[in-house]
Amino acid sequence: MLAKDSAVMAKTQELCEAISQDIEFLALQGQVERFLSDDAAKLQYQSVHERGEELHQKQHAGVELSEIEIKGFEEARDALMNNDVARDFMEAQQNLQTLQQTIGKYVGMTLELGRVPEAEDMEQSGDGGGCCGGGCGCH
Repeated sequence: MLAKDSAVMAKTQELCEAISQDIEFLALQGQVERFLSDDAAKLQYQSVHERGEELHQKQHAGVELSEIEIKGFEEARDALMNNDVARDFMEAQQNLQTLQQTIGKYVGMTLELGRVPEAEDMEQSGDGGGCCGGGCGCH
């Protein structure tokens, strides 16, 4: 087990510091904070999300959705997408998730390969990751 003060942990902390100071990351965080401070946008987002979940559950249970239900949801979703604060928040969420997945993939591939992955290693691994998901030479 790695000690808390190992060189690997120090480099990990350096990476985290670099991420937290990155101008693009800070902009994404700003979009999230802007949304979180806007009660109307949060309520609108929550309402659309809950309505979408409700309709999904009805469909999953085999209940046919009415045109009115579908149209009502689509109108609410369109209104949400026209709300700059909510739309920026959803885009920021997606970008942060992608960043997290990419960083995790690079770190995972490094541990798997025993070296820094190259672009072709990352391409070969696809989205499956892990051994036999690509990159470990078992293909």
